[in-house]
Amino acid sequence: MQTFVDEVFGVFKRPEQRRWAQVYLWALIHVSGKKTPRRVALANPLPPAAARGLHRFINASPWNWVPVRRRLAGLVAARTAPRAWTVAELIIPKRGEHSAGVHLRTDAATGRTVNCQRALGLFLSSGAESYPVDWGLVLGGVWDSDRERRRRARIPGAEAGHTAADHVLRYAAEVAAQPHLPRLPWVLDLTRCDDVAGVLAGLARLRADVVCEVAPDQQVLTGGHPAVVTTVGALMRGPRSRQTHVLLRQDPDGGIRAVPVHTHTGTVELSRPGGDDAGVRPYRTVERPDPDGRQSARYWLTTLADHRAEEILQLARGHAAALSAVSVLGRRFGVLDFEGRSFPGWHHHMTMASAAYVYQLLFGDRVEPAPPPPPPVPLPAEALTGARN
Repeated sequence: MQTFVDEVFGVFKRPEQRRWAQVYLWALIHVSGKKTPRRVALANPLPPAAARGLHRFINASPWNWVPVRRRLAGLVAARTAPRAWTVAELIIPKRGEHSAGVHLRTDAATGRTVNCQRALGLFLSSGAESYPVDWGLVLGGVWDSDRERRRRARIPGAEAGHTAADHVLRYAAEVAAQPHLPRLPWVLDLTRCDDVAGVLAGLARLRADVVCEVAPDQQVLTGGHPAVVTTVGALMRGPRSRQTHVLLRQDPDGGIRAVPVHTHTGTVELSRPGGDDAGVRPYRTVERPDPDGRQSARYWLTTLADHRAEEILQLARGHAAALSAVSVLGRRFGVLDFEGRSFPGWHHHMTMASAAYVYQLLFGDRVEPAPPPPPPVPLPAEALTGARN
């Protein structure tokens, strides 16, 4: 763990900050229950006095989470065989109204209205595993306009007016700007996105390949002069316009069954409203009917024209792996447990939870459980002040 801390948190200039990072990391991995500084410090064998230092490290220390996350992403890329970047949503239920970004939101699955924060996590997918390497809070509404509320939550001025689509494109631009990170396809679930064409146009400008799930009623343009506007669902209903591929799948009982997958014989395009066609490119359409016929078919648009249908669906599973990681992060690593209200504090906590998840996944099964590191002396005042992140 010491080596991991030195590699990921080596950007900290103060030794006591690295030591608090190691204490917090150890606690997130080994302490059960809710992961707050007070509860963590009450768990044996950490001394209760550690609560104050842990609270300050997360909520008051002005460390920048961006270089830490970049080091974490670089470590994952170097120690795994990554295949795709993907983004997954995390809904964090809250009771009050003062935590950064908290708002009322209707759950699409249940129809219930919940008071929550909405976060988007960036994951590096490697086969059946996805590793969290970045996070963003989707603000909007009163959080873009209420200056006093933003001041109390310590939200930077640049964090305003960003939609979920903006966060995805920001992730892609930052990855493209870092030469040590791999250029991989972006696997996204855009079935509930309000601007699919805008997201894909932005990724096209970055020359990023994509495997994006879309809703059946997603409008596309087929080839020809003039182009025909249709939906991906209607496009794939024409038997003459699709090609069938048969994939073999193993059932839980060990049996083998054939699963049909369809691809469109041509390509389609998306056009942005207002005639802005910058970033328009051809996409291949893939349809996967539900093998049991109980649910609707699923559809993907991809730029990977030379990949087999099975390879595209394998990449698409990276998003499911990210959703599974989000669930584990909530159950075991405390991404739902941050009790502070500040924007920097939330990012600090999410950075530590991501580091704990990555450490446990990469090294947890190969090493003996480490004893807790001794907490450092309380952070000096000069370590707790400075420019806000």
